[in-house]
Amino acid sequence: MNKRYTIIFIILILAGFLSWQIYQRFSADEKHSVPQRVGTVAVEVSQIKKTTIRNVEVFTGTLLPKSQFIAAPKIAGRLEKILVNIGDRVKRGQLIGLLDDDEYVQQVEQAQAELEVAAANVEEARSALNLARREFERAKALRAKEVVSVSEFDVAESQYKSQEAKQKVALAQVAQKEAFLKAAKVRLSYTRIEASWQDGDESRVVGERFVDEGAMLKANDPIVSILDIHSLTAVFNVIERDYARMTKGHVAVVTTDAFPNKTFTGTIARVAPLLKEAARQGRVEMDILNPGLLLKPGMFVRVHIEFAKHEDATVIPVRSLTKRNRQEGVFLVDIQTKRARFIPVTVGIVSGEWAEVVAPSLSGFVVIVGQQLLDDGSAITLPEKRPAVLSSEESTTSRQPSSRKNR
Repeated sequence: MNKRYTIIFIILILAGFLSWQIYQRFSADEKHSVPQRVGTVAVEVSQIKKTTIRNVEVFTGTLLPKSQFIAAPKIAGRLEKILVNIGDRVKRGQLIGLLDDDEYVQQVEQAQAELEVAAANVEEARSALNLARREFERAKALRAKEVVSVSEFDVAESQYKSQEAKQKVALAQVAQKEAFLKAAKVRLSYTRIEASWQDGDESRVVGERFVDEGAMLKANDPIVSILDIHSLTAVFNVIERDYARMTKGHVAVVTTDAFPNKTFTGTIARVAPLLKEAARQGRVEMDILNPGLLLKPGMFVRVHIEFAKHEDATVIPVRSLTKRNRQEGVFLVDIQTKRARFIPVTVGIVSGEWAEVVAPSLSGFVVIVGQQLLDDGSAITLPEKRPAVLSSEESTTSRQPSSRKNR
């Protein structure tokens, strides 16, 4: 008896599950179809128009200076004076700081004195060499006449060669002392910290100041940073979908919140040959001219890049697009019969509130409000006043910014 009840219970469960599946199937089918409706539907319509439409992508990035370096001393010492401050303009070779140089001046004077001693030793060695040369030549002549012995001749020759070697040593000491003096002068010059760069004679600007006068500095301790901002580099990252469209030399428009009413021109200068594995993004660098030095490093910018421009394109409002039987299309209005006909369309560029219709060729009016209540061929009620043709000021459409933030 219990076995019989068990079988009946299982059958009931299976029947319920099957009924639920059938219900789900019919519910899903109903979602993709619009039930037939009786009567007319009040709608709003908009005119299909011909215009120019652009595909403009907007990327966000950061500005970097064209070049930047840190001015720092090559030697240790006390900063006696700093001659520039934040925002000051500096020229190539301009003096920007002085270290206490007493110790290095003393080293130069000592090296100079040692050089003079070495030069005096050279004169002494030269005099002794001349004397030894005359003695050797006299002994050589007397030996030829066998007036002096071989041993006396050998002594004269040995003295001559010894003095010759001493003169070479004295000359080498002079060269050594000259090198010491030169090194001392170089170290003394290091107490004068200058703004030095290789390319360009245009002035640059002090970006940061790191120390004050009187500070004890080690070699390479930063004093100020110096920036070249006559042109800047905008750095932004792009995902794989946009990476292939980034080409060197592509011109773009750059905007920033700091100057909302101004635009700047930039050119893609470098595209990284790899995408970072963590973010799947590639680095793009764009050179931007900076007239008037308005733009500053560190500013947040938006880069507007136009990838496509279609002239005389057929465009419709985006809100006129709808789906029927999994097909995207629009309801085209027949003004004479006051009925709406569903037309599947192929969409091209989507620019803000407008979408390009690539196919088929359309003209007339499309439904923009109420299409969710329509079937193909549904009767409609039009507004009392037919939509006017758009003015000439609305004849060009460009993409609304759709920021893509760096990760």
